[in-house]
Amino acid sequence: MRGQKHHTVVIKLGTVGTSSIVDEKTHEPLLSILTQIVETAVKLRRDGHRVVIVSSGAIGVGLRRMDVDRRPKLLPQALAAIGQCRLIHLWDNLFEHLRQPIAQILLTRNDIADRMHYLNAQNTLSALLLMGVIPIVNENDTLAVSEIKFGDNDTLSAITAVMVSADYLFLMTDVDCLYTANPRKDPDAKPIELVADISELQVDTATAGSALGTGGMGTKIVAARLATSAGITVIITKSSKPGNVKMILDHLEMTEPNKLPPAPLYTRFAPSSSPVKDRQFWLLHTLAPHGTIYIDEGAFKALNNRASLLPAGIVDVEGRFAQQEAVRLVVVRRIRSSSRRLSFSELRSSLKEEQSLKSVEKNTNQDDGNSVASCSMPGTPAAALTSGGLGGYESSFDSDSTITPSTSIFSLSSSNHNLLESTSHQASDQIDPTFPQKEIGRALVNYSSVEISRIKGLQSSEIAKLLGYADSEHVAHRDNISLTVPSDAKRHTKNLSTPREEKRVDGLMNFA
Repeated sequence: MRGQKHHTVVIKLGTVGTSSIVDEKTHEPLLSILTQIVETAVKLRRDGHRVVIVSSGAIGVGLRRMDVDRRPKLLPQALAAIGQCRLIHLWDNLFEHLRQPIAQILLTRNDIADRMHYLNAQNTLSALLLMGVIPIVNENDTLAVSEIKFGDNDTLSAITAVMVSADYLFLMTDVDCLYTANPRKDPDAKPIELVADISELQVDTATAGSALGTGGMGTKIVAARLATSAGITVIITKSSKPGNVKMILDHLEMTEPNKLPPAPLYTRFAPSSSPVKDRQFWLLHTLAPHGTIYIDEGAFKALNNRASLLPAGIVDVEGRFAQQEAVRLVVVRRIRSSSRRLSFSELRSSLKEEQSLKSVEKNTNQDDGNSVASCSMPGTPAAALTSGGLGGYESSFDSDSTITPSTSIFSLSSSNHNLLESTSHQASDQIDPTFPQKEIGRALVNYSSVEISRIKGLQSSEIAKLLGYADSEHVAHRDNISLTVPSDAKRHTKNLSTPREEKRVDGLMNFA
């Protein structure tokens, strides 16, 4: 169409029912709808648009091939393996009539959890679009289990749309648009044609997915949140009329839409005015978190000022994770410990006193050669001393070292008096239980959960002294941190002071 811009369009199709490509009862492909989808996609291509289709249905086609009535609870991957080859063969035959090449892309969350794999998938999709090919993307149900599944193809379509830098994501469903309530049950339900701010959306999304599908209207709202956060316009419209996609796109792009036929009913979700970048989106929505790091308000303000996460701002750690694994970031209020830290000289004086006292006791009561003494200074940890004196301590600490009352028991023997073990060297601060905890983002960490537990609350200069090495002064570099909230630090602090309605989006807490 003359004067029309060329866009990247992602079309997400349902699995079964009137909104999709496979009949829910017979499991037969709905050829009439499939044909219309093919015609619409080819027309968009001929208008210069780049088109990606996200299509499920492999399990449904597999059920038909094996004459199975219901989706099995156990090993549906086997049916997916049977149905996937037949489904892509069907797509290829239909597109071949219009001489349109297609490609198959099968993904699991594991495939894109690694940044290099994510970029490889992104480059493959980009190359296919440049070649004029229509990629057909589906979750790899043959391999997917609950731990690595996207959960539903609505989420997969949003992630795919971000990967290809799409302008539009069309979510095809069994209703014309989004309603204030279920129109099948509530006669007063009203259509919602424009959602300018998705955080303020209030609708009834209780309708579940179909017997073969995994999504419902609720999952489409989740997908819309993900895509709009990346600057993508999201459209919900009726899938039984695939031609609506082209009509809606023509209306949205024409400067004089009145010259076109009336547009069908649909809901448009406006994109965010401050979209997250590709890497930040990848951190937030493609990585499964392995644990949680609790940070204080000061660290949160620093993150909003583009600073990296330092150990001084960490209050606590939860879960077990390794270096370069994703974690949740949760803001809490720190309650400072009143315990006094003991310097090395104080500890040494105390230990010498204990050793002297123990020597007297040893002369009057000989034992097997190993002497045990407890430090008498209040707050000093109990210690096991050997006849070798303080050599083990002096070889393990320098004059700047400090010990706190929560320091673990040091254990030395005549055979290993040069070994000093400590699981914690400082008094632990507490989390204020009255302060509302807020998940504010994700991060890739430079240290494991065990290491972070030991260095939390410290200055970065103390990392090497405690761990014996320092891979980085940052627990997480700012480039490896992505926040779910706006970047206004003052607004953050104000919002964190009062409880607000929480809405879970793909495992993240977004605050409306």
